[in-house]
Amino acid sequence: MLGSVLIANRGEIARRIIRTARRLGIETLAVYSDIDSTSLFAQEADRAIAIGEARPRDSYLNIDRIIAAAKKSGATAVHPGYGFLAERREFARRCESEGLTFIGPRSDVIHRMGDKSRSREIATDLGIPIPPGSPVLSDVEAARQWAERLSLPVIFKASAGGGGIGMMMVESMEEVADAFDTATSRARLAFGDERVYVEKYLESPHHIEIQILGEAGGNIVTFPERECSVQRRHQKVIEESPSPFTTAALRQGLRQSAKRLAQEIAYTNAGTVEFVVDKDRNYYFLEMNTRLQVEHPITEMITGVDLVEQQFRVASGEPLSLREESIEWRGWAMESRVYAEDPESFYPSPGKLVSHIEPHGEGIRVDSGYQAGDTVSRFYDPLISKLVAWGSEREEAVLRMRRALDEYEITGIRNNIPFLRQAFDSAAFKSGNYDTHFIAKLKEERDG
Repeated sequence: MLGSVLIANRGEIARRIIRTARRLGIETLAVYSDIDSTSLFAQEADRAIAIGEARPRDSYLNIDRIIAAAKKSGATAVHPGYGFLAERREFARRCESEGLTFIGPRSDVIHRMGDKSRSREIATDLGIPIPPGSPVLSDVEAARQWAERLSLPVIFKASAGGGGIGMMMVESMEEVADAFDTATSRARLAFGDERVYVEKYLESPHHIEIQILGEAGGNIVTFPERECSVQRRHQKVIEESPSPFTTAALRQGLRQSAKRLAQEIAYTNAGTVEFVVDKDRNYYFLEMNTRLQVEHPITEMITGVDLVEQQFRVASGEPLSLREESIEWRGWAMESRVYAEDPESFYPSPGKLVSHIEPHGEGIRVDSGYQAGDTVSRFYDPLISKLVAWGSEREEAVLRMRRALDEYEITGIRNNIPFLRQAFDSAAFKSGNYDTHFIAKLKEERDG
């Protein structure tokens, strides 16, 4: 087992990694920006090292400073969490060159799958369907031609992107030029790579993903699917596992395709293969996230598998003790992302948490990065916590989540708990009959 790990992240995911590392006897080393010096994750780590000012480029996105902290501390491994540098090939490659164990896939795998255009080609070569779309677009005229060829609506995507950043949906030809320019600009700012392509926007789409684990010996394990269709600005807000939309045949197809893709690229450690599924349950490969997902707790809740522990064990060179046929799941789990944001516009609402009282009870888990008195900074993602509810069946999980939302107290800043309550109260969510248009339809019902 690894001796010590530097966690190149902050907030709830840093605390989550610390929790498992401590149980396994691994020393934890936190890095923090100047405004995070008193944060919970910095206090809970065995040691903590300052790496710079609040702006991410001066701290959590600064590879040189993080590597220097790892070398100074004597850390033997680096866990990137999610976001920040988690899917940056250059960061993984730097860890490899410095003799640090990167807790994730190899840098060349991150590079191959981080480029959406390239990953789509790999999927196509394997016979895994992808949404109809273009190659990388050279200019606005090419964008217009492909939009006409695919027929509207279409969606522009950043080739080097992820997390919904840079996506622009287009419903009329008059919007194409602006959408192309905006997507290109956002891609350049977010990823340093302005390449974009365009896809056909599917009717009533579901966003469904498969968690995978891979070991150096080639064993790939897949887990039951996660439904991630409740999204605002292409960012997930509510997830559940399993999906109420999935059939046994669809689940088998998704898991087999995810496994084929992972085997093709010799994937190691934790990752997620994301699919879009149309109203007729035809599925298409979207992308692969070469890291631990925000929503990993719902998979842990239904399977009893600690995914962070598995990450540590694979990174230590151990073979996976899991076999796909032996993975059993029971019940249903749901996750609500609790954000410091306006519940109507979904715009960030940073500020000081006057009170922060988390709910408790059977089947409830809260992964939080804050406590009362802390400030949610404008410099970082406004995620306060992840509220997870498990039930023996879906209806019980919904009831437990709804009760927990009522018990959750946050004052001092605006937050999205009122929206979450409304979502779980809706007939569409209770029935399980919803897609990625859920939030727009919910607003129409409320306002209409």
